[in-house]
Amino acid sequence: MAERTIRIVMNGITGRMGYRQHLLRSILAIRDDGGVALPNGDRLQVEPVLVGRNAEKLAKIAKDHAVADWTTDLSAALADDSASVYFDAQVTSGRKDAILAAMARGKHIFTEKPIAETVADGIELVEAAEAAGVTTGVVHDKLYLPGLLKLKRLIDSGFFGRILSVRGEFGYWVFEGDIIPAQRPSWNYRAEDGGGMVLDMFCHWNYVMENLFGRVEAVTAKAVTHIPERWDEQGNKYTATADDAAYGIFELEGGIIAQINSSWAVRVDRGELVEFQVDGTHGSAVAGLFGCRIQHRVRTPKPVWNPDLPTDQDFRAQWEQVPDNTEFTNGFRAQWEQFLTDLDAGRPHPYDLAAGVRGLQLVDAGLQSSNEGRRVEIQQFGGAA
Repeated sequence: MAERTIRIVMNGITGRMGYRQHLLRSILAIRDDGGVALPNGDRLQVEPVLVGRNAEKLAKIAKDHAVADWTTDLSAALADDSASVYFDAQVTSGRKDAILAAMARGKHIFTEKPIAETVADGIELVEAAEAAGVTTGVVHDKLYLPGLLKLKRLIDSGFFGRILSVRGEFGYWVFEGDIIPAQRPSWNYRAEDGGGMVLDMFCHWNYVMENLFGRVEAVTAKAVTHIPERWDEQGNKYTATADDAAYGIFELEGGIIAQINSSWAVRVDRGELVEFQVDGTHGSAVAGLFGCRIQHRVRTPKPVWNPDLPTDQDFRAQWEQVPDNTEFTNGFRAQWEQFLTDLDAGRPHPYDLAAGVRGLQLVDAGLQSSNEGRRVEIQQFGGAA
């Protein structure tokens, strides 16, 4: 059994997602478990190089987790030929230039989304990757979550019959920051810094829809800013210039209609922070991050509308849970392992920069629909994921 080591330049790991999900629960967990086990019995060990703007934070993280290399100089990190992969989890506005610089040094790319702020910038990244001959991957973490893996299994087994519709609910109340500190960074609510619900979440919804149900062919959306003023990390009041909620109707190939509400100004009355209900001719399912409940047509009750009497049915009790009959790992780690395995094998990763461009196309179409008050058709970029 042979062991190889991949050094990964990780930019933006002092942020919440970069640190918790990508560094701590993915790369360091892989390292501490002895690397990624490859199909031929070899192991692929990982070694992070931490990059960020705050030297004090970087030094502490490196010390706490026994990471040898860290720097505030991205150019110097990219100049290190011993590191073959660049990962980006910084603010969206800084992502494109950093990825271009990394590809110019021959680095393979794994990045958070959105991959850029515009479709044109995303296409520029795709073309640069093709010219550089590097492998690229874009985080599609929700596809690796237990709830959606169970949902995918139901789809592949034909459980639903013909899928008719999808209804998604995502979000929670993000505090304004005046009395209780906000639990999301303030840049999320400033359009000039790359914030906004549509830019953030429509990229997610595009890959969920195209990989589970079908490509998005048209969208009708409304983006709004429900909370116009918020307070930042220093307690300073600022104007929210980005949308904090988006309500979309998506027309998918095959005639499937998806409706997804996304909001940081909603209080949660559901089992999980995100849930998707899928209805088909033979059955329905409600999938969240972890759970997935189903109701087959032979078990479907027959309620009758009667506004004069309170219902005597417990509708939620009429569904059954799909069991955890396999072992699920952290979704971010699972995709990291797949990306690194694909990279080592010399094959393309299925969720690449072209997929990231399609997410940006849905963002653009959603914002255009909201601004113009109309349905917008989409001619999607690249091949199927």
